[in-house]
Amino acid sequence: MNSVAPGPVAFHPPAAQRQAYMVLSPHSLSYATLALRSLLARSAEPLNLHLITDSAADRQTLSSVVEELEPSARHAWSVTAEDELADAEAATFARYPSLRAFRHGHPCWRKITDPVLLSATGEELLVLDPDLYFPNQFCFEPTPASGLLLMWQRPNCLLPSPVVRTALAANIALARHVDIGVAHWRLATDLAELEWIDWLIGKLGGRSLPRVMHVEAIVWAAIALRFGRDNGGNGYLDPQLWRCWHRTQGNRLRRKLGASGRSILAAEPWPQIKCFHAGGEAKWWLPDMVAAGEIPEGADLRAAGRILPFVELTSARYEHEQTAKTILGGLGYYRLFGPQRS
Repeated sequence: MNSVAPGPVAFHPPAAQRQAYMVLSPHSLSYATLALRSLLARSAEPLNLHLITDSAADRQTLSSVVEELEPSARHAWSVTAEDELADAEAATFARYPSLRAFRHGHPCWRKITDPVLLSATGEELLVLDPDLYFPNQFCFEPTPASGLLLMWQRPNCLLPSPVVRTALAANIALARHVDIGVAHWRLATDLAELEWIDWLIGKLGGRSLPRVMHVEAIVWAAIALRFGRDNGGNGYLDPQLWRCWHRTQGNRLRRKLGASGRSILAAEPWPQIKCFHAGGEAKWWLPDMVAAGEIPEGADLRAAGRILPFVELTSARYEHEQTAKTILGGLGYYRLFGPQRS
């Protein structure tokens, strides 16, 4: 057990870990503790887990939580508060005012900025959401030499629509089917990509961007096609292994007919899943299922999965999707089966 001292809290066993990052508030611990516990217990590779939080008090809270999990000595971990990266921000983003403003927007947006500030140049960045679950022994996929890997989901989480339309009107290509539960990212050693990302954020609205967490997905979707469209090894993680919860029409109907969330999640192919992104209400169902021992666990899924090429979201496709949602809304579908999420 390492003691908690002023400043960033860290425990450093031997090197050669995969570099993982999670932006995390103590308010999310009701489900994020499950993500941390399963990640540290089931990863077949040693990890260097960087937790990024808001305040010094939050840092102390998260440090205590990780200590209580008693992670294996093969893992490293650290907790860093937002203000402790002020000097790194001033140095690394000195020429990028839109990136600096973006970092101080919605806390979720720091998933894009803060791993860059904490990493060595050219180092892999495994960027993780706090609502993940790892049911089986697994390895992360190899991170490409440059560019991006993202999770895949059937619709998309590109919101709000005015920002999406701003991007499409400016001929900024966006990846469709984007899920941001897990992202593998590696920048060039000279961080050359930052100039374009700064331009992108300014073009999308800069300081005027609505403070909505989903804006992060729009930025990832643009990065994916700017740096990963023709880049070997870039694309979507295998959705059979890296699975995103989806509020399908069938699931909406089952809930309306009285099915419990736990019974719906029980149908997931748990022995085949490396990582489950429990988005939406699934994050509240999952901890009870795990506590009750209702999820099959323990399969060996260390082998690398396939990578699928990114698919572009065209303006025509996007407007078709928005029209369909408007029609469904007018017919009362969302009043009956719950609000739209994408």
